[in-house]
Amino acid sequence: MKDLHEKQLKFLEETANFVRQDVIKMLLAAGSGHSAGSLGMADVMTALYFHILNHKPKQPNFKDRDRVVLSNGHICPVLYAVLARAGYFPLEELKTLRQLGSRLQGHPHRLALPGIENSSGPLGSGLSQAIGMALTARMDGKKHRIYCLMSDGEHQEGNTWEAIMSASKYRLSNITAIIDRNHIQIDGFTENIMPLEPLKEKYESFGWQVLEVSGHSFESIISAVAEAQAIHERPTAIIAHTIPGMGVSFMENDYIWHSKAPKSEEARLALKELRSLGGKIRSEHE
Repeated sequence: MKDLHEKQLKFLEETANFVRQDVIKMLLAAGSGHSAGSLGMADVMTALYFHILNHKPKQPNFKDRDRVVLSNGHICPVLYAVLARAGYFPLEELKTLRQLGSRLQGHPHRLALPGIENSSGPLGSGLSQAIGMALTARMDGKKHRIYCLMSDGEHQEGNTWEAIMSASKYRLSNITAIIDRNHIQIDGFTENIMPLEPLKEKYESFGWQVLEVSGHSFESIISAVAEAQAIHERPTAIIAHTIPGMGVSFMENDYIWHSKAPKSEEARLALKELRSLGGKIRSEHE
């Protein structure tokens, strides 16, 4: 993976800002959807698709591509926005989110859109899907990697922990789980509803390598993924600490925006904030 230079960093910051603007526009047009997590994971998604992954947008199914499994499918607006900006499909199609007949469904559908590796909806199933892909890659002698993006809230699901055990048992070092640790879920804060801490120590007790980073620092995200790639005896979990609603002041850290879309005036204010920030989000919140 290439080192990150200042020019590349600026490009990533600006791209993530455009992605956040796309998310706001998409959710406004749809009239429904999930704002907080989509905005919060924009930096991680941008780092993956514009710096880390081995992928070819014009050949979305080439065999040696890295796979991205989105377990928390409700944040698909940010995935769609990044895929469109990477060239998988036209940007204009983003405005069809959640519309009848649209390829951009409310949760990703693997057969509907180029670049989607798994269908997701029920939380807690993504890591199991990633394990199947990782085992297949090993059996076929392939070197591509599987990145499983997970919410912190889905760690309240028992099947998540079954998958965590399985990945450790089979020493699936070709899996990197990236956990969106934003501390919110639809009903409130995770630690009030079903506490997850100490999350790092729990993963370690199951035999995983665990790294913790700011989910808004491109240098930290990219460095952690590079470290995960160098580990050959066990899977790696990257706990990415993010701010839900990142970049929009009235959405940040407010769990109400977990499953709420902005109305017209809210979207106008959100876009105004994002446009004024440009690529400055990182330096203010890192």
